[in-house]
Amino acid sequence: MSELRRTEDKKMVVATGRAHPELAEEVAKHLGIDLLPMSAYDFANGEIYVRSGESVRGKDVFLMQSHPAPLNNWLMEQLIMIDSMKRASARRITVVAPCYPYARQDKKGRGREPISARLVADLYKTAGADRVISVDLHTAQIQGFFDGPVDHLVAIPLLADYIRGRVGSDSVTVVSPDTGRVRVAEQWAERLGGVPLAFVHKTRDLTVPNQALSKTVVGDIEGRTCVLIDDMIDTGGTISGAVRVLKEAGAKDVIIAATHAVFSEPAAQRLAESGAREVVVTNTLPIPSSKRFEQLTVLSIAPLLARAIKEVFEDGSITSLFDGVTH
Repeated sequence: MSELRRTEDKKMVVATGRAHPELAEEVAKHLGIDLLPMSAYDFANGEIYVRSGESVRGKDVFLMQSHPAPLNNWLMEQLIMIDSMKRASARRITVVAPCYPYARQDKKGRGREPISARLVADLYKTAGADRVISVDLHTAQIQGFFDGPVDHLVAIPLLADYIRGRVGSDSVTVVSPDTGRVRVAEQWAERLGGVPLAFVHKTRDLTVPNQALSKTVVGDIEGRTCVLIDDMIDTGGTISGAVRVLKEAGAKDVIIAATHAVFSEPAAQRLAESGAREVVVTNTLPIPSSKRFEQLTVLSIAPLLARAIKEVFEDGSITSLFDGVTH
């Protein structure tokens, strides 16, 4: 059964692109349905073709797509999927993008720069999307880029509850990798029982991508277990540098927690050699075996996505999923 019915007139289907079908299959399993059969392939020149194997007329369609490398291919495939569903007379189309594409380009840091996160929202809307579901946006302001409802899910309960079981009776400090995520660090600290905060001061050359220099730590971390948090890990340079700074400042242990494991080269090697006791991430993006290492723990975001999809379909409350965490 590839559809879920609330009434005879209201039916839901979940479809996925080819970027991370494992996650979509897990979400469908939690919902108790099969994925919508889809035909998708590339022409010789790189053009993408997609077609649903079943009618979606009058149905609520949830289109899942993760955006690992090559990101542009998967984004284009998702846009074409949206267009195909719109032309097939779907009742409502919801984009499920666990890791929102181009999220880091959410503002102008210098003159003549694009705001690509807004462009992606416009593309979704123009293609025919009515709603967007995503997890841990780079900044909350991205919710305002899409002209329609945006359900911004948070992974803090999932990650923090796991880490709370790992630190035991240790003296814990939550560490933000920069001043920009202190608000999120406060939510982490509350979730871990009101533990203290610290942050790493770093500098970044805006003309050089994927490069930041961690300089010093502000806060009391000596002899404590530090939970170093971030929304994503790309090449691993910044977070590995932060681990070094924390260790040099006297941290007893460092556990890294991040939602999106982008893991561009050489992230896996850097993280494995960083000195962190454990690196905890979710599966919003696929993590192939070549990018896995001994200290890595991957938690599944599928139950959260499935609950959000069910609440949207049944016109329920997404806020109930946040478990006290604001976003």
